[in-house]
Amino acid sequence: MEALLCRKLGDPTTQPDSSENTALTVSTSHPIPKLTSPTSIRVRIKSTSLNYANYLQVLGKYQEKFALPFVPGSDYSGVVESIGPKVTKFKVGDPVCSFAGVGSFAQFIVAEEKDLFGVPDGCDLVAAGALPVAYGTSHVALVHRANLKSGQVLLVLGAAGGVGLAAVQIGKVCGAIVIAVARGTEKVEFLKSMGVDHVVDLSKGGVIESVKSFLKTKKLKGVDVVYDPVGGKLMKESMKLLNWGAQILVIGFASGEVPVIPANIALVKNWTIHGLYWGSYKVHHPSVLEDSLKELLSWLARGLITIYISNSYKLQEANLAFSDIKDRKVIGKVMITFDDPKSITSKL
Repeated sequence: MEALLCRKLGDPTTQPDSSENTALTVSTSHPIPKLTSPTSIRVRIKSTSLNYANYLQVLGKYQEKFALPFVPGSDYSGVVESIGPKVTKFKVGDPVCSFAGVGSFAQFIVAEEKDLFGVPDGCDLVAAGALPVAYGTSHVALVHRANLKSGQVLLVLGAAGGVGLAAVQIGKVCGAIVIAVARGTEKVEFLKSMGVDHVVDLSKGGVIESVKSFLKTKKLKGVDVVYDPVGGKLMKESMKLLNWGAQILVIGFASGEVPVIPANIALVKNWTIHGLYWGSYKVHHPSVLEDSLKELLSWLARGLITIYISNSYKLQEANLAFSDIKDRKVIGKVMITFDDPKSITSKL
C-alpha cells in the first residue's frame, strides 16, 4: 500500500523524496496492516486530516515522540475493508471515522471496534475525516471543561484555523456571543460569513481596543471564556479582557511562545485555567471522547456544524499541505485524500 513515512525528523514542507535527506518519503510497498485482535477492523482510508500537531510530530517537537520510521497522521475517515470474527458493530463497507496517535497517512489502518465511529447517512466522508481532532478538541474544551452557556462571551484566538473555526461554530451552537480573532481580510470576511458576533482583524490593530469597543456597544462587561490555541503576546493581551470568574482554555502555542499567566491575578480574579491535551483523554477518560464525537457527528448530520476544507492534496503532495499549515494559509482544514473528494459520501 501507499504510505507517507517519516524516516528522519526534519522539515515536512520539503517535497518527499526530493533528496536523500528529506524527512518524508512516499512508500508504495508499505505492508498492509493485519488485524491485531478478534475485535479489530481494517479501514481503507478515504481522507485524513492535517493538524498542527502532525507538523510538530515530523519536526520532532511534539510532546510525544515516535520511533523512526513512522507513518504520521491522526484523524481519518474511510470504509470498513475487513473485520475480526468478534466484531458486531460494523460490517464490510460501512463508512467510519476515528483517530490514532500515528498511522493515518496511509491507504489502510487497523483500529479496534470500540475506537471507530459510524458516519451518519449522507455525511461527507472527507468532512468526517476532519472532525475528530479539531472539532473534538474544541468540543471537549468548551462543552466538557468550560461548560459554555448561552449568553456567555467567548473569545476565540486563531479563529480561522482548524481548532479555532471549530470553536467558533461550537460556541454558536451553545448560544454564546462569539468574538473571533484572526489576521487578514480573507479570514475576517470568512468568519463574518460564519455568523460570529464580532471579528478582530489583527492586521489592522490589537485585540484590546477592538473587543472593548464591541463589548461597550453591547453593554457587556467582558469575556467569560477565552479559547487559546495561539499563546504568546496575543494571550497576554487577551487576559486584560477577562471577567471575574472567567475561564482560560489553553489549547496550544501556534505562535511558538508559551504565555505566562500570572497566578496572583488568577487568584484575585478567580480565573479557572484549563490545560487541554485532547489526545490524553483516550488513556485517562475515553468515554468523554466517545460521547463528544457522537454528539459532533449528530451535529454534522443535522447541519449544525459545517466543516470547511480549504485544500485537499494527494499523499505525494503532503509537503504542500504542511506548507499551508506552517504558513498559516489554512482557513478551516487541509486534507490528504485517496479518492476524488467530491465523490466520497457515506452510504449506510
